[in-house]
Amino acid sequence: MKKLRNHLIGVDQGEVAIVSDYDDGGEMWTGTGQRERRRHVRFAEAFRTAPAVQCAVAMWDVAGGTNQRGDVAAESVTGEGFELVFRTWSDTRIARLRVRWMAIGELAHADDWSV
Repeated sequence: MKKLRNHLIGVDQGEVAIVSDYDDGGEMWTGTGQRERRRHVRFAEAFRTAPAVQCAVAMWDVAGGTNQRGDVAAESVTGEGFELVFRTWSDTRIARLRVRWMAIGELAHADDWSV
């Protein structure tokens, strides 16, 4: 459980188009090659410590006729940002994918100072 120590709580959110392979015949659409995509997301303002980050698929356009497999995650979370990661495997073919994210955590306070 993340415990927040002050009353300055920040909420940042956004959306990232992480796959767009249909138009150019990219690897996620052809089902061969690299089956992972990463995008660095930078927060609008730095959090005091690493916030809690939640990711969810906002839109996906997937080929029918095969299983629809996917994993979306926030990795390497810091106060400044995180790596948004999408993975698929086997014969799944992804044409397009958008992911929404939300981060909640402590913001720095004017009374914070280090000795």
